[in-house]
Amino acid sequence: MKDVTTHKRIGLARALSKIGYCSRSQAAILIRTGHVKVNGRVVRDPASSARVPQDRIEIDGKLLAKSEPIYLIMNKPRSVVTTASDEKGRETVYDLLEPGLPWVGPVGRLDKASEGLLLLTNDSEWAARITDPALHLEKKYHVQVDCLADAQLLARIAPGFIDNSDGMESDSFERKPRDPLRAKKARLLRHGHKNSWMEITLDEGKNRQIRRLLAELEVQVLRLVRVSIGPLELGDLTKGSVRRLMPEEKMAIDRALRSARR
Repeated sequence: MKDVTTHKRIGLARALSKIGYCSRSQAAILIRTGHVKVNGRVVRDPASSARVPQDRIEIDGKLLAKSEPIYLIMNKPRSVVTTASDEKGRETVYDLLEPGLPWVGPVGRLDKASEGLLLLTNDSEWAARITDPALHLEKKYHVQVDCLADAQLLARIAPGFIDNSDGMESDSFERKPRDPLRAKKARLLRHGHKNSWMEITLDEGKNRQIRRLLAELEVQVLRLVRVSIGPLELGDLTKGSVRRLMPEEKMAIDRALRSARR
């Protein structure tokens, strides 16, 4: 994990996330409910400033120390949600983790209907670099659609379109910003009798980006599987399985992130 030592003050909830104790939203709940002390004093404002590691931070009387960095890869099954808990009682990605692990958070998201490669870590700064839209780290998806994809469809996917579906604000004359939806590239993988598999590469991440893009082209997504993030591939990891990243895999992603900054 990147050294979180800093001479700057940052928000207390952010500090707990940087240390790797929990997510920022979970930290805010702990702080507001009086579980957190800073230098012996209970602090209830998540935005209250703190310095790591200079300040003594305790949770329920236990001195907080920086967690060992953990980097996990999961093959997320369909219908599993990417949240810590679900108000509808659905299975979450946390149900697939081995008991006793320190807190980890998902790096980006896969929606309930999507499958495939999901990273989880307690290294919040590393996660932020992977999801940083300015770095354009490529992510590849295998997508089954309800039609026989042809060259014309593939040619329309990459340039995409401008999503202005929200239109005019109901209570003002201001128009919401237009949202460009596009893919870096698309290619045909194989045809079936009535459907096709395509590989779609993104270098940005927006909510339900592929589904929204294809819906505009009147194409229905039957399955959507993320198969790679940068140089990291899902490979033969079985559905629902989780393992730690191998050192060379972590190093390959770090190299890709450094190259993307140039």
